Amino acid sequence: MQSTHSQPNIIPEELKTWLYASGSLTQQLTDLAGGKFQVIPEKEHYQRLTFLDAKWMKMPYQHTSWVRESLLFGCEAEPWVKAKSIFPILSLQSHARIYKHIGKKPIGLFLFQRTNPACERRVLWLEDGWTRQSCYTWHGCKFIVQETFLPAFEHYIQQA
Repeated sequence: MQSTHSQPNIIPEELKTWLYASGSLTQQLTDLAGGKFQVIPEKEHYQRLTFLDAKWMKMPYQHTSWVRESLLFGCEAEPWVKAKSIFPILSLQSHARIYKHIGKKPIGLFLFQRTNPACERRVLWLEDGWTRQSCYTWHGCKFIVQETFLPAFEHYIQQA
């Protein structure tokens, strides 16, 4: 089977399920990996919202956001997902402030705990692979979670 990296305009059938799944990706990856799951934060920083992200969240473009970039691992040495979470400062001044201090814990652990947050989703091809971007509204706070499925994950699900 061809990799999406050589044909980025066609989503592989095995990956569609993951790109459009609802619920906790953390739980879904943990289940797939037989109980193994690890988050390795790579970078945490402040940056201005992009125009498109601000528009999607219906927030002023000039707002600053806190960004967390991580790699998500299943049962293999190679990362399966490259994750990026974008929290506008307004959200961090409310309930979402807990996300700034979760360290190596997955966002899904808190996001889906006793709640089913509203979610708008878009799927697109980025440089590293097929990506789903989810704009969540959680306890009145809006933020974006972006998950790019890496080649190691695609290979794993094609073999499964």
